[in-house]
Amino acid sequence: MMGPAHSLSGAAAWLGVGAAAAAAGHPMPWPVLLVGALICAGAALAPDLDHKAATISRAFGPISHAICEIVDKLSHAVYKATRMKGDPRRNGGHRTLTHTWLWAVLIGAGCSAAAITGGRWAVLAILFVHMVLAIEGLLWRAARGSSADVLVWLLAATSAWILAGILDKPGNGSDWLFTEPGQQYLWLGLPVVLGALVHDIGDALTVSGCPILWPIPVGRKRWYPLGPPKGMRFRAGSWVELKVLMPAFMLLGGVGCAAALNVI
Repeated sequence: MMGPAHSLSGAAAWLGVGAAAAAAGHPMPWPVLLVGALICAGAALAPDLDHKAATISRAFGPISHAICEIVDKLSHAVYKATRMKGDPRRNGGHRTLTHTWLWAVLIGAGCSAAAITGGRWAVLAILFVHMVLAIEGLLWRAARGSSADVLVWLLAATSAWILAGILDKPGNGSDWLFTEPGQQYLWLGLPVVLGALVHDIGDALTVSGCPILWPIPVGRKRWYPLGPPKGMRFRAGSWVELKVLMPAFMLLGGVGCAAALNVI
């Protein structure tokens, strides 16, 4: 899928988690619901770190472009080192390592560890990175162009600072779900994991599928392209994505938000 659909699906997924958490007796404070949705929207772009032409490669200028080139080469090397006889040869690393459940869990765990050990500045860094990606994904037309990059970074930095200040206030959710001393912001890794997995599931719906299960082999393939039957798949950017899935994500996100806030 394309960047806007990925980000919308990520936000909708976290709002759905908020509704489920409320139904299970662990309601999210509204700052957690908002921040989690934005982080998840940003994290839903992150698996495309292995694609030099993706939205994330432009998000932080030359820095993100260089990182994407490195991750692409790393992913390709891992693919070649672990492929089985049934896996085809390929020239690049797109839709390999960063499009797996293992990558999602490791990135989410890393963010949680950084949040609880790095203090406020680590939390701000996590928020800033994902706010930039969320803005790039959700407002992709308005955020394009070098002149818009600085505005996106300023908006993301300001939003991260304000939201971190709100979360720090007692009862606003810094210790949501994890209440023991020293566990503040441990939950920040959850929307990161969810966003990455939602991205993978979205890509699995497209023609090429997605090797979400790696390194678990399926038949003669370690990089099995998981997805629905061929007839149910679509091409990225097609009318199915733009006219069906994106409106559905917005509707589901609205319903999830209302349920999470006990409006319905």
